[in-house]
Amino acid sequence: MREHDTVPYSLERLPDGESIKRAQSMRDRLKERRTCRYFSDEPVPREVIEAAIEAAGTAPNGANHQPWHFAVVSSPDKKKAIREAAEAEERNFYAGKASDEWLEALAPLGTDDEKPFLETAPWLIVVFAQRKGGIEEDGKTQNYYVNESVGIACGMLISTLHEARLATLTHTPSPMGFLRELCGRPEYEKPLMVVVVGHPAEDATVPVHALEKKPLEKISSWL
Repeated sequence: MREHDTVPYSLERLPDGESIKRAQSMRDRLKERRTCRYFSDEPVPREVIEAAIEAAGTAPNGANHQPWHFAVVSSPDKKKAIREAAEAEERNFYAGKASDEWLEALAPLGTDDEKPFLETAPWLIVVFAQRKGGIEEDGKTQNYYVNESVGIACGMLISTLHEARLATLTHTPSPMGFLRELCGRPEYEKPLMVVVVGHPAEDATVPVHALEKKPLEKISSWL
C-alpha cells in the first residue's frame, strides 16, 4: 500500500464461543424489529436520537468523505408541512403514478396515501445524501459511493434506535425534493428517506405479510 498516516487497529478479540453468542444475540434482537405505522406522541429524549446519529456517522463510506446529513425535525409546524407535502406526492402515486404491479405488491401491507405518523411521532430524521462536499463539506469536492455509504449509515441508525427499543419507519415519498426546501439543505444534497422515530401506539399492529422473511438458505450462498 502507499505510505499514509496510521494508528494501530484496535478491536477486542473474543473466544469463538463468545463471538458466536454475541452474533446470535444481536441477530435475535434485530429479528424483533418491525416497521411501525402507528406511533404514539409520547416524547423520546433527544439524547437517544443524538447517540443513534453518532452511531450512523461511524459507518464505512467512500474515501471517508462521510457523505450524509441528518436533519432532525421535532417542530409540530415543520412536521405538519412535511406531512402535507408528502401526502400530496403519495396521492399522485396511488392515483396513477404507480404501476398496477407495484400497487399489488404493496396491497398486503395496507399502505395508502395517508401518513399521519409524520405528525404523530416525536421525531423525523430526514436523511440527505451529499453528492459533493468531502469531509470539509465545501460543496465542491466530489464524494464517492454516496448511495452505498448513506444506505449503510441508515442501517446502523435504525439498528441503534431499535436497540433503544424505539419504533421506526422508513418513508420514501417520490419525488422528495420538497424535503430539501423544508429542511433548508443545499442543492447538492439529495433527500434519501425520512426515518420516523418514536414509541409505538398502544394499539399498533403489523401486517402478517411483514413477518415473512426469507430463510438463510435463500439469502446466502457459501462458496
